[in-house]
Amino acid sequence: MLAYIARRLLLVIPTLIGIMIINFVIVQAAPGGPVEQMLAQVKGQAVDATARVSGVASDGLELSQNSDSNDASASKYRGSRGLDPELVADIEKLYGFDKPPLERFLKMMGDYARFDFGDSFFRDQSVFSLVVDKLPVSISLGLWTTLLVYLISIPLGIKKAIRDGSNFDVWTSAVVIVGYAIPSFLFAILLVVLFAGGSYLDWFPLRGLVSENYDSLSWFGKITDYFWHMALPVLAMVVGGFAGLTMLTKNSFLDEINKQYVLTAKAKGLAENQVLYGHVFRNAMLIVVAGFPGAFIGILFTGSLLIEVIFSLDGLGLLGFEAAINRDYPVMFGTLFFFTLLGLIMNIVGDIMYMIIDPRIDFEGRDI
Repeated sequence: MLAYIARRLLLVIPTLIGIMIINFVIVQAAPGGPVEQMLAQVKGQAVDATARVSGVASDGLELSQNSDSNDASASKYRGSRGLDPELVADIEKLYGFDKPPLERFLKMMGDYARFDFGDSFFRDQSVFSLVVDKLPVSISLGLWTTLLVYLISIPLGIKKAIRDGSNFDVWTSAVVIVGYAIPSFLFAILLVVLFAGGSYLDWFPLRGLVSENYDSLSWFGKITDYFWHMALPVLAMVVGGFAGLTMLTKNSFLDEINKQYVLTAKAKGLAENQVLYGHVFRNAMLIVVAGFPGAFIGILFTGSLLIEVIFSLDGLGLLGFEAAINRDYPVMFGTLFFFTLLGLIMNIVGDIMYMIIDPRIDFEGRDI
């Protein structure tokens, strides 16, 4: 096992570099980068924007009065027309765009190898501290959603497999189809309209993880307040995520129930529950339980994006959304590197869980 884990860990390095290269090329090719963002601020609010660029004061910002001032260095960027080329050059230097793309990428990867993610372009805060500040919100959503999805989907999937073809299976399949068909963000909007002061009831808050008076509450009040804020976002994500796991559990159990060893166990006179939970459960749940790390990562870093935006939860999803809108490259690439690395490691953890749950599985003899 140790040799397999070592090989997988070594494979993480080229995979991570490849993912970063692809995303770097795509992002760099997209219009409206940080230089253009700052140029727009310069034209809108000259004093505040240029104060960050080489100490330029308001009286030092002079617009060029003739077409000769708009030389090639300024014309590379949309919105640079009419601005002093030296100011544009200072903004380029501020964001590191005075260097060629390859040099910027190599420097970025060298910094990331030391887990130095740099500072945000527009927040005056390090990327690491931003991630740490937003992480509790996303972890709360991810943990509770994953826990509830598994607690609902596994018993429901087992029941559907046992009563395959019955009325219970048909009606619950209709619920599963609805879960497949309605995206979590659409269900979240429905919850806001119905229960968060949208058009009908105003039972739940629509902003934040806790209330403003959270610190003054008792410990019981803090717990109640926390779950009061988490109820609608978690419900929206659970409805959008339970359908797939339910059908996976059902199909896995159906596959095992029809195997010869189950018929043999029944022929020996074992009770149905003994057969189901003593023999079938372990084999059928292998793929479900081993997929827990990947499911958690998926919910934590991708599934909560629109939910955080809709419910104004200041987590990693909202942070990534704002970074993409503002072209905040350090936040975009820093979080991408961290989460990709974590996702690759979770895949290895999933394989290890396979081997722990079922010792018959041996990855040592397989080629990666």
